[in-house]
This record gives sequence, structure tokens and C-alpha cells, in this order.
Amino acid sequence: MTIVAAVQMVSTPVVEDNLATAARLVAEAAATGARLVLLPEYWPIMGRSDSDKVGKAEPLGSGVIQAAMAAMAREHGIWLLGGTLPLASEDPEKVINTTLVYDPEGRHVGRYDKIHLFGFTKGTESYNESRTIVPGRSVGTVETAVGKVGMSVCYDLRFPELFRAMGPVNLIVVPAAFTYTTGRAHWEILLRARAIENQCYVLAAAQGGEHVNGRRTWGHSMLVDPWGEVKAVLAEGEGVIHGELDLSYLDGVRESLPALKHRTM
Repeated sequence: MTIVAAVQMVSTPVVEDNLATAARLVAEAAATGARLVLLPEYWPIMGRSDSDKVGKAEPLGSGVIQAAMAAMAREHGIWLLGGTLPLASEDPEKVINTTLVYDPEGRHVGRYDKIHLFGFTKGTESYNESRTIVPGRSVGTVETAVGKVGMSVCYDLRFPELFRAMGPVNLIVVPAAFTYTTGRAHWEILLRARAIENQCYVLAAAQGGEHVNGRRTWGHSMLVDPWGEVKAVLAEGEGVIHGELDLSYLDGVRESLPALKHRTM
């Protein structure tokens, strides 16, 4: 069995403050014995406006955010999946919302660019990520200490075909910044559904609280097992959840209910 952990944050517009918070919480996660740690979406910056992150975008391979992630992975000897950070795109007014993966030696070994961009309007509450983000095009998986991991980000959770395209995986990760409104309605049920239908563990790291920009995120970072049971959860506020990935249990679920083998489409 292998311990994994998810970090929950309430990120601010100040990158340096968020880097310090992440470093502290990743150290806390590593102290639990976690070999793989997941950060939430937008962990380095939750700006006062959506365009703030454009000014903090980094080219792939350099920048203070990427250097911090490499250092955290190397210092603690963990696999670190860096939630999302803003990478520079060809459009100077937009970023790529990207998950980067670092191995225990601090080497960049994987990447996933968020494909599905969130749009939501209800009353005075409105979001449109396409204004400042270029969508990704490719499914993302990476081989880690827990085997094959499928990568997704927040709004991707609503599109089950993305997870099917990953093929069999031991773990799906979901860094997110779900709104309070949509999170309260759908977050847990969607995470449990993805675990049940793909017969794998799901680890979700969320933003969870009141942000400086007035936005309220749902939180409820959690670990779900292949039977759909929630093994750990943190409702709101910054902190860490962790739990064990039991691959023999995963194999047993797939053997007793071979749904993945029964697929006809």
C-alpha cells in the first residue's frame, strides 16, 4: 500500500505567499508518509481578476513557480503533481492552465493542459475561463510510484469520455477550484462516479474558502476508493488529507465486477 495526499488551499493574489503556504502544506503531507502529493488548481495565484494570472505566466522550464515545485519534490523525495499553474501561451492575453509532474529527484516528467474550460452564469455569479485560457488538446497520463495516473482539472470532471480515453489507471487526480454553488450540488457525486465507473482511486485537491477576490470555493478535498467510498475529506480551509492506495483491493474490485472488460463501446 502507498500513501497519497492532497493539499487544500485558499490561495491569494500574492504568488510569494502562496508558494510559502504550499511549501508548508507539502511538508505536512510528506510527513504523513505520502509518496505522491497533489496541489489544487490555481494554487500559485487566485487574482483579484481573471487576467491577473496572465502577468504571472511562466515559460515551460523556468520561473519561480516551477522552481518551487521542483524543490519541494526533491526536498521531500515525493512525486508532486502541481495542481495548475499559468504557463505562457502564444496568445499574450491568455495562459495555459497546466498540471506539471515532478519526480522525487525534482525532475519535470509529465504535463497535462486543462481541456475543458469552465463557463457558468447564475444571477450575479458568472465565470468564463475561455477569456484568459487556451484549452489543452491531449489526454494526460503519467507513470508514478503508484502506477499509471490519469490527470484532469476541475471542470474536466463533468466529461466522463476524457477519463475513458486514459485507459485503465490506478489513480485519477483532480486539482480543482470548484465554486461553492456548483461544488455543493455536484462535486462529491461526480468524484465518486468517476471512481466507480473507472474502478480506480480518485484524489482531489481543492481550493476551499473565501478568497481575497470575493470568490468562495467549495473545498472538500477528498480521496475516493474504487468502490466509490470516500476515505478522507477536508471540508473548508487550508490543510491536508491523506490515505492509502491499496492496489490489491483495486484488483479485487475489478476481478469481482469486471465492468471495464464488459465495455462494448
